[in-house]
Parts: sequence; structure tokens; C-alpha cells
Amino acid sequence: MALDDPHAQPSDPPGDDGAPGHPAIDDAAPLAGDEVLTCGRLLSQVWEQAQDATPTADPHTMSCPQCREAVEGLARLNAATRALRAKDPPGLQALTDRVMCIVRAEVRLGRLLPLADTMLDLLIAESAAAKVLRHAADTVPGARAVSCRLVPAGGTGVQVTMTLAAALDRPLPDRVDQVRRSIINAAVQALGMDVTAVDIVVVDVEAPVPLGPAGSGQTTGGGA
Repeated sequence: MALDDPHAQPSDPPGDDGAPGHPAIDDAAPLAGDEVLTCGRLLSQVWEQAQDATPTADPHTMSCPQCREAVEGLARLNAATRALRAKDPPGLQALTDRVMCIVRAEVRLGRLLPLADTMLDLLIAESAAAKVLRHAADTVPGARAVSCRLVPAGGTGVQVTMTLAAALDRPLPDRVDQVRRSIINAAVQALGMDVTAVDIVVVDVEAPVPLGPAGSGQTTGGGA
């Protein structure tokens, strides 16, 4: 489900991988303009769990990176929300709409990462940088980026972790090295980013598409 849809609601109750019967999941009422994280949880549910002074252990929330990032974002927003409420107490619906707009933007963009030019102190959203690096991986024949995560590595350094699907028509180490070089080149040339490490995990293999007879422009059926 797209995060950009302000009226997005889950078609089925989320929590396939969460704890059944968890009160924060079963009893939570979705807020207006609620969002659904990629793990299936509502942002309003994550918010309520983060605000609970005596939280009930939820295995999903403790292990899910999407929920943890949402909790971190909500914690940063909490102080600003309190200050806004004290300055000009709005109606509950107006306050909810304003806060959810900020949360929605943060979840969509991801964390802000530094670029290598320390003189200008430039930042780039993780989602924008990951899009460029996934494209760089996809340009390598026989490789397809599945996911891409970027985290600060001290100073202006950034560490890249990418999961990959790769064809088996050549040794995997050779293809992974080629993808790594393509990622580093795109990070430096297109983004001006100081990548300190590129960790690649092959999570799927794909059979290469066999070529048809020379000059026919056709491919043969079936896979290797």
C-alpha cells in the first residue's frame, strides 16, 4: 500500500508477524489520515506503544526495523508537539492532522545523510540516495537490487547495505564485486557521497534469459 495515500487503511488487520491479541494492536482506533508501514502496522499503533508508560512486550515492535524507525521519529516529534500545544492549543483533530503530516513525510523520506562536501554541509534523504544506488546496481547485467539501506558511519561517511537478486551465468563473487564498484561509482559521481563500506547480501538467484539464434532478435522459451 502506498504511503502517499492520506486515506490508506489496511484491508485486513495487520500483525501477521506480531503477537496475537496484543491490546495495542487489537484495540487501537485508527487516526484520521493514518498510514500503514511496510511491515503492516499502523503509525497510530506505533505511536500509542511509544507513549505507553508501561508498555506490553510486543515481539514484532522490538524486532521490526520499520517500527523502530517510526518510534524514533515519534519521540523526536513529541517535544515539538508539546510546545505547539502549549503555545496555541488547537483542536484535537487539527493537532493530529499536523503531527501526522510530519510523521508521514519523515517515514517517506527516511533519515537525512551527509554528503562529502563539508564546506557546504549538504544533506540528502535516504530514500533519494537509495534510489540512485539501486539503479546503479540494476545497470549490472544479471543483477537486480531488492533493497538498499544507508546509515551514517561517522563524519561524512555512509555505510550501504544492499540485498540483491543475481543470475547464475557467472560466479556470484564476480557479479557482487561488479555491483559494489557500480554503487561506489554512483555514490561518488552522482551524489558526492563518501561511502565507507558496501555490504551486499544475495537473497535470491535468477536464471539468465537465454538468447535466441544470432540475429533473430528472439529469445528462446524456458529458463536455464
